[in-house]
Amino acid sequence: MDDIKKEIVEAIKQYSTIIIHRHLNPDPDALGSQIGLLHVIKHSYPSKVVHAVGEEVGRLQFIGRMDVIPDDVYRDALVVVCDTANLSRISDSRYKMGKRLIKIDHHPDQESFGDPSWVDPSFSSASEMLVDLCLGFPDDLKLNKEAARAFYTGIIGDTGNFQKGKISPGTLEIASILRSYNFQPERIHNFLNIKTKHSSHLQRDIMLSYKRTDKGVAYFVMTEEMLSKYDIDRTEASNLINTLSGLKGVRIWVFFIEYPEEIRVRIRSRNTPIDSVARMFNGGGHPFASGANIPTWEAVDQVIHALNQVCP
Repeated sequence: MDDIKKEIVEAIKQYSTIIIHRHLNPDPDALGSQIGLLHVIKHSYPSKVVHAVGEEVGRLQFIGRMDVIPDDVYRDALVVVCDTANLSRISDSRYKMGKRLIKIDHHPDQESFGDPSWVDPSFSSASEMLVDLCLGFPDDLKLNKEAARAFYTGIIGDTGNFQKGKISPGTLEIASILRSYNFQPERIHNFLNIKTKHSSHLQRDIMLSYKRTDKGVAYFVMTEEMLSKYDIDRTEASNLINTLSGLKGVRIWVFFIEYPEEIRVRIRSRNTPIDSVARMFNGGGHPFASGANIPTWEAVDQVIHALNQVCP
């Protein structure tokens, strides 16, 4: 693993243009790892051209903004993909246009890509992996306040404020190091935890109208019409997924959210692995936190049936 890390550092040192990608529908870790790495490289090598690309997410723009770049910037560029297990999930398909591709991810290795590919599910997040990389090569990759702020956001996003996921003593040690950069972590917690009046109303109605199977699979469907009714965007709505997590007898909880061309599925579980079901429906993720995509509402019953099958 140390050889892979060294190869990544050497590639960063070698290329004058570096473009950083992450997955579609980014969460705080996807953006935190992407923006954090951008700041580290810019701080360590001011003469390099570094871009972060992908779609914008309004409520997460406090982490960092995306760059809009023409295709020719990819010529002879190093492309780094953070926090993304599958090629189909990479935001901005132009990642293929670069000269070299590197993968850095903490999800189980579902699809091999990148040269090199650094995949390690023992980390809480891709953000923690990148801090570990910086600490291992302090002369080559230098942290600063902006990078620390982004990485910290990614870590608390994927650990639910250090309450879930793979939290090791190393995770807490890295968080402590990041907090020493004095970026006002309480503001990040406030940004991530704030709920609008509209989301509070939706949360109430989720509790009133969710459905549940005999096997303990609780689920809620969010149509385009419903999102308009509550005047709430899809990202904010999907972040209410854990509304169903504390219900007695619920083993798995699921949101189905309507997008223009597909239905996005967010799946969570307390202790029942669900990533195999996500992979059945063009998705993937962690054993207890995964996502998938289905083409139409007719496939909802298929997802629920598959989840019922994995319940003990």
